[in-house]
Amino acid sequence: MQNLKEAVEKKLNQLLLQNPLRTDFQNHYQQLVEGYNQEKDRVTIEKTFADLMNLVKAMDDEGQRAARENLTEESLVVFDLLLKPDPNKKDIERIKKVAVELLATLKAERLKIDNWRDKEASRDAVKQQIHDFLYDDTTGLPVDDYSEAEIETLTENVFSHVYRAYPTVPSPIYH
Repeated sequence: MQNLKEAVEKKLNQLLLQNPLRTDFQNHYQQLVEGYNQEKDRVTIEKTFADLMNLVKAMDDEGQRAARENLTEESLVVFDLLLKPDPNKKDIERIKKVAVELLATLKAERLKIDNWRDKEASRDAVKQQIHDFLYDDTTGLPVDDYSEAEIETLTENVFSHVYRAYPTVPSPIYH
């Protein structure tokens, strides 16, 4: 049981490092461990073991979601950050394109500056580029579905992710 817990924790940490929006897996894992720690009879141990195996399968499926979405792990995070509930198929494709192109643009330009996170002007330039890209009619999000306030919030969310994940290019998280 301990070996399985360690394997789950390692996989969970990797998934969370790559995409911090995957907290539902962490919450589920914590609930399983709490249930296991409360009672240690045979039935509880067997049930917890089966639940952990199901969690491992779900995490494996999540680990392959980028490929199913035809995205990289890097662009999947940006896609997840930009996606609103219940989008239509056309909007999904547009948001995927925005995620891929925004990330490529940032990596090719602003994130290549040495120590960009240490300089206020560089940080502001990255944030502004994210905002401009998302707000632009040509490159950005579907105009009819995203308000200016939502784009402001999304800019902050994407910037926070970029700040965390890209101290350098390539990112140490996604190599």
